[in-house]
Amino acid sequence: MALFSRGRRKDAPTHRADEAAASTSEADDAETDDTADASEARPEHLEAGPYDQPDAPEEDRIDLGGLQVPTIDGMELRMEVDQRTGTVTGANMVIDGSSLQVQAFAAPKSRGLWDEVRTSLRDSVVKQGGTAETRSGAFGTELITRLPVNRADGRTGYRPARFIGVDGPRWFLRAILTGPALSDRTKSRRFETLISRLVVVRGGDAMAPQELIPLTLPGQRPGLIPQKAALIDPLERGPEITEVG
Repeated sequence: MALFSRGRRKDAPTHRADEAAASTSEADDAETDDTADASEARPEHLEAGPYDQPDAPEEDRIDLGGLQVPTIDGMELRMEVDQRTGTVTGANMVIDGSSLQVQAFAAPKSRGLWDEVRTSLRDSVVKQGGTAETRSGAFGTELITRLPVNRADGRTGYRPARFIGVDGPRWFLRAILTGPALSDRTKSRRFETLISRLVVVRGGDAMAPQELIPLTLPGQRPGLIPQKAALIDPLERGPEITEVG
């Protein structure tokens, strides 16, 4: 069932083609040449976000503290919680069998983090025996990975994922897409639009670069129980919390 139905949007911005973010300073040595065109026009199916909170248009959203998520018909929202500390560490949005995990981190005023984070993720996946390649995507340079997993028959399989990074003012947003949307253009565009409607609430507190911006459960509402997390992120993940009807 859909856990959060789409609410009435107020003064939603008209989709338009904006200029993409500035080109990255230099491509990593191991990256392919197709990532050099970050200056292309922003795809028309995207809104102007992800937004910094002061710049966000008015819209019905789910308040998760450091992130605000638009309500979408048919979307299931699952929150990740660290078992040891009880800290909410991420949000997963599931639509038609595909999942988008999003996390927001503090970033320096003077530079973005995506180039650095992307290189670290690529190296981590390769060290684990997987593959990682960069490509130009809706939000600039993306990372496409295949991480090895042990199958039930004892053979090695591969779990694909698409990493998307967006550098904002003093924050960095990382999104990981898995599932059928990876190979379905229509479904993929739906998640890209969702990313462009997210709002990051950085706050004014001093935070170290790459420190996770705190998240909360949606309204701390009753009826939330822990569930085992689906494997989306190649890195270690905690249990999820989801609402059951």
